[in-house]
Amino acid sequence: MSKPIAVFMTDTPAVTFHQVYPDVRMEQLRALCEISDTVVTSENLEEHKELLAKAEYIFTTWGMLSLTEEQITSLLPNLKAVFYAAGSVQYFARPFLNKGIKVFSAWGANAVPVAEYTVAQIILSGKGMFQGMRRLERNGNNAAAREISRQYTMSLPCNYGVKVGILGAGMIGKLVLKMLQAYDFELLVYDPFVKQEVLDQYHAKAATLDEIFSQCQIISNHIANLPATVGMLKYEHFSKMAPNAVFINTGRGAQVVEADLIRAMEEEPDRTALLDVTLPEPPEADSPLWTLPNVFLTPHIAGSLKNETARMSEFMLDEFTSLLKGEACRYEVSLKMLETMA
Repeated sequence: MSKPIAVFMTDTPAVTFHQVYPDVRMEQLRALCEISDTVVTSENLEEHKELLAKAEYIFTTWGMLSLTEEQITSLLPNLKAVFYAAGSVQYFARPFLNKGIKVFSAWGANAVPVAEYTVAQIILSGKGMFQGMRRLERNGNNAAAREISRQYTMSLPCNYGVKVGILGAGMIGKLVLKMLQAYDFELLVYDPFVKQEVLDQYHAKAATLDEIFSQCQIISNHIANLPATVGMLKYEHFSKMAPNAVFINTGRGAQVVEADLIRAMEEEPDRTALLDVTLPEPPEADSPLWTLPNVFLTPHIAGSLKNETARMSEFMLDEFTSLLKGEACRYEVSLKMLETMA
């Protein structure tokens, strides 16, 4: 029996593409389907009409082309499924789904490094490492500065029996909750779409935003990036944070009203904000986020990078294998799911 025909399609740079699809993955794909090394891009789309006309499956990653339903009908008449070795499919998936073409996303794979990064920040911030290191540096990196740093940590409850708030219990939020089972925290979760019986699996309790911001020592944002969530975290929330509480954002900057977060950080210097994402990204050159001593900016590194990106194509290879065997798939995306997922 002949192998199914597949094609690579993405505008991502070649170096990134080959990190996501390393040689070992290419060999695994070739064992399952007929697929060439050609990568179809927006620039050579017209040149590869014959290849596209035969394609039953697309393998892609960041930079997937946003095609219209008309283009899909014209260029990809035999297409059955798209395998996206990256996270959010919001920007391209609907036309494919409207045409009855399956879409699979490696959001589960991309969730892993984000959750790992988040849990590391939770534990380290619980011990006061970020502000402690900054105090050490700002006070001269000497014995006296070391004592100032230590006294800051001694002002914290640290990592036993404290409340940690998770905003959003999607794929990443649930993985963070799962990883936090190894620690002695009391977990509160804000997610109106997740029922308490689901949270029970993680020994977590549903809570409002006000409850989380007023009660939790550490708060981590994983709310889906949707129009309804833009600007939902405001001064009324940040101002309720304890004087030495920590806000972590590895989700999206769009949920945060930046001026309100800045105001709350200025009012309480012992509060901490750890921001891997902002809006705009990076912040404007004159933004106080660059200079506030209790704000720590990282350059959007929580998600899959370098070797970690190969995990995403591994997830899509597994989905492809399951689909070919007629077995259940784990990461298929539906139109309904796009209403609430990141």
